[in-house]
Amino acid sequence: MGLLRSEEMKHGLLVVPVQDARRYIDKLGKTTNLQFQDMNARDMRRPYRKHIQRIDEMERVLRFMFDEIAKIEGCEVIKNEVDTFLENDGRYKLDQVEAELQSLYGNFTRFKENNATLVAEKNQAIEEQEVIRVAMKVLGSKNASQGLEAPLLGDDSLNRSLGYLAGVVTKADEQRFVRALWRASRGNTFVELCPIGKPVVDPKTNQAVEKSVFVVYFQGSGSALREKVVKVCQGFGVNMYAWPSSSDGALKNFLLLQKQLTEKELALGAFQDLMKAEIQDLIDVPCGNSKIEDLRLFCIKEKSIYNVLNMCEEGMALRVNVWYPASDETMIQDSLKELRSQGDGQGAFLNPDRGFKSMPPTYIKVNDYTEVFQDVVDTYGIPRYQEANPGLLTVVTFPFIFGMMYGDVFHGSMLLLTGIWLVFNAHKFKHSQPTIYSARYLVFSLGFFATFSGFLYNDFASIGLPIFESRFVDADGAGHFVPINDIRNEGGPGPYPFGLDWRWIGAQNELLFVNSMKMKLSVLFGVIQMCVGIVLRFSNAIYDRNITDLIFECIPMAIFMICFFGWMDYMILYKWTHVIDNSPNIINSLICMAMGQEDKNPLYPGSVEMAKTLMKFTVLSVPFMLFPKPLILLMQHKKAMKAGASADEESVAVGHGDHGEEFEFGEIFIHQIIETIEYVLGTVSHTASYLRIWALSLAHQQLSLVFFQKTLTMGLVMPFPQNGFMIFFMFGAWFVITLGVLMGMDVLECFLHTLRLHWVEFQSKFFKAGGEKFEPYNAKKLLIAASVEQ
Repeated sequence: MGLLRSEEMKHGLLVVPVQDARRYIDKLGKTTNLQFQDMNARDMRRPYRKHIQRIDEMERVLRFMFDEIAKIEGCEVIKNEVDTFLENDGRYKLDQVEAELQSLYGNFTRFKENNATLVAEKNQAIEEQEVIRVAMKVLGSKNASQGLEAPLLGDDSLNRSLGYLAGVVTKADEQRFVRALWRASRGNTFVELCPIGKPVVDPKTNQAVEKSVFVVYFQGSGSALREKVVKVCQGFGVNMYAWPSSSDGALKNFLLLQKQLTEKELALGAFQDLMKAEIQDLIDVPCGNSKIEDLRLFCIKEKSIYNVLNMCEEGMALRVNVWYPASDETMIQDSLKELRSQGDGQGAFLNPDRGFKSMPPTYIKVNDYTEVFQDVVDTYGIPRYQEANPGLLTVVTFPFIFGMMYGDVFHGSMLLLTGIWLVFNAHKFKHSQPTIYSARYLVFSLGFFATFSGFLYNDFASIGLPIFESRFVDADGAGHFVPINDIRNEGGPGPYPFGLDWRWIGAQNELLFVNSMKMKLSVLFGVIQMCVGIVLRFSNAIYDRNITDLIFECIPMAIFMICFFGWMDYMILYKWTHVIDNSPNIINSLICMAMGQEDKNPLYPGSVEMAKTLMKFTVLSVPFMLFPKPLILLMQHKKAMKAGASADEESVAVGHGDHGEEFEFGEIFIHQIIETIEYVLGTVSHTASYLRIWALSLAHQQLSLVFFQKTLTMGLVMPFPQNGFMIFFMFGAWFVITLGVLMGMDVLECFLHTLRLHWVEFQSKFFKAGGEKFEPYNAKKLLIAASVEQ
């Protein structure tokens, strides 16, 4: 059972010299597995908080730099080479990196301000040019040859000349701007809007903004109405530009602005070239990553180191409690010895503390294949320290039960090919899609077992595969098939070599036979898996040396399970392997067994007496689960009280019941009643719950059959040449439906039901899941996680 349990953990005190503390933590984070405990959690002392603040500022500068680099075309930052960085990170020092980043930040800030000024000037030239373009259209007309300042009726004695204001407003503010002018002038203005063809880039936000040229016409060029119009324009923050008085002046200004615009574009181009030259050093790849990415990773690593140092208790040296795997102790001591040989002074030491009473964290070694299955278990709960871990068994049982639900050669092969593709292209998803990366072997396993079960069910998208010679022949040529295999072992042909005989597919009684087979397979493997769960409960009791749980919980539970549901599985296997002329109904036999009735149709001579005996053991196991344990715990409590044991010792003595430190017999007895009822009734309901394997397999097979009949079959029965066109289009419809329903929804449904069977039906038999995960300080994992989040 060693493989089913977490690694043995040790507790120790790590003593690190203050002057070399950073170097030691840096090295230990790369080569060892140490989980640090916060020694300053109570008083919240953080001796290295100033270093954290400095690095926070450096990270802010780096975020700014990354944003600026992203705005420049052709500048790509090479990332995700964490291993290469860790091999060469010694070339960076905190003070040097900080000074370099501050210098770069100052330069880039000035560059950004200059760029904003150039963009603003360019925008003003574009907007004024657009205003003049509109003015040229108006002034170029025959009626405007005298300009807009000419009297409306040829007589300016009444000051009836036309006043005007022009500028540029954003499209988002157009309607509000027009309504504000109408209200301010009481309807005595006319606004003409002309959209600008190209969006204008806002220098502050770097976002493209759509704008329109506006011209406001009103009576009297110097009246009070003009002041109202100006105030409205100022309130909306629009840009106003001079309106030319004649078409000649407009043309002259337009050409002048065109020249200015060309100069601004040249200046911006030169600025972009300057920025690229300045950035080139940052995006160059000195070793694996771009330099700016190395600086980012360096800041993350340094910050993590000082976070660890903040957990240390100060004194003549830094001290911190650590957890570590017992198997790694030699490697940790060797690493410390190597570091001591490289420095001056006494160096760092790890002193094991064997008397530490706290519950150790749970550390389970995983590899690329088993990691995702352990994550499935950890999602439900972390195993307690040295508790039987279902993760190793889940590696096999999870995809196997999924395959029983999803069994189909065609769809399983598609899922298998998807998993193979993910495995061979894992590097593409490691940093961009970490969820897909971690699930690659899970998809592969699900596809493999789904394909295997598909061959067992002989189901290829609802079509039977004639792989071997059938054991049924058409007796009269009218479709009445009879078996030819020797069921009595008299020297005739044997059974179908593998899986289901393909003659069953499409037969009139196919559902009757296949459903019966799949139902029996479901409860058969369900009971086996629950029995494995009880075996693991035995292993927990033996490992904890809890004789009470072993004798009065594990053994009665095993008797209850085997004597009733094990007998049911035996009946299924007996009927499959023996020729019975008058075969009994298993459900009726179990009802007679449970109700104490006479079974009129026994499985074999003497089976009724065997069933009655097993039922007696089944019933007797219930009081053994219910009464002895609370009474034994009460006796242990009284014995401890008489011996004058302390409260802590008392809590340890009764701690097996998980009822807290204070002993309350009533609460313990009620809790035991609940656990007994839950196990007895739960075992019945859990066995029935495994029938979901059959139900989902039936649903998949019937959906596949319906989709095939309603699409491809319709084309196959049509005459030539219509069948060719129909099959072409119907294949597309069938394939789309297959991908959407059977490869999408059905995969998810089978996955969720498999998850339920493991979390509830299997793990409830032994798994408490009250542990704390071992989380060592590991620089590589930390940097990979930071790369994924970016």
